[in-house]
Amino acid sequence: MFDFLTSGRYDLLGAFWVTVQLTLYSAVGSLIWGTVLAGMRVSPVPLMRAFGTGYVNVVRNTPLTIIMVGSLLGLNQTLEFKLGGNTFENIGFRLAVLALVAYTGTFVCEALRSGINTVPVGQAEAARALGLGFTQVLTLIILPQAFRTVVAPLANVLIALTKNTTVAAAIGVAEASLLMKNMVENEADALFAVFGVIALGFVVLTLPTGLLLGWVSKRVAVKR
Repeated sequence: MFDFLTSGRYDLLGAFWVTVQLTLYSAVGSLIWGTVLAGMRVSPVPLMRAFGTGYVNVVRNTPLTIIMVGSLLGLNQTLEFKLGGNTFENIGFRLAVLALVAYTGTFVCEALRSGINTVPVGQAEAARALGLGFTQVLTLIILPQAFRTVVAPLANVLIALTKNTTVAAAIGVAEASLLMKNMVENEADALFAVFGVIALGFVVLTLPTGLLLGWVSKRVAVKR
């Protein structure tokens, strides 16, 4: 039943390595972009608040597949953006990371905003009374506490991001779900084995992440 694993026709580890790379690059980018969006959403500048709110509401409610395919058709094929890539594989990978960052950043933003709301208002008022500006209050007082509060929600976002990398197959990125598609087409007599192997691979990726960040969440939780 599992003969396809030893046939040498499928690079299972290579496909999951692409999935891991997609997850890591997208996670870093999403954390940065989500933090910027959260800052915009609580900014005293109305234009920044409006942009942050509009972006989050629109992108978060748009299917990731549309964003992923749109990045290929719009940025690459229409506007000819290559993002520094020189092959179809490189360009597709970078466009997939960009789409995942644009989409996942909205969920990071909302998780962080919920953490910001848990910080007592008096702390921000005291910081402003000392002469600190909005950026200083946000970066020195608010965000450090907010991040400690939302480790568990961010862990859920990271797990969802790991699973969402499968959408990158829509633009030809050779990650795990694209390999599964090829295996299903060629191994019709071992469908359950194929699905089981791919599912197990994602469990191996996501389960330790959830356990580790759950432990971190308990360790760094703000005691109020």
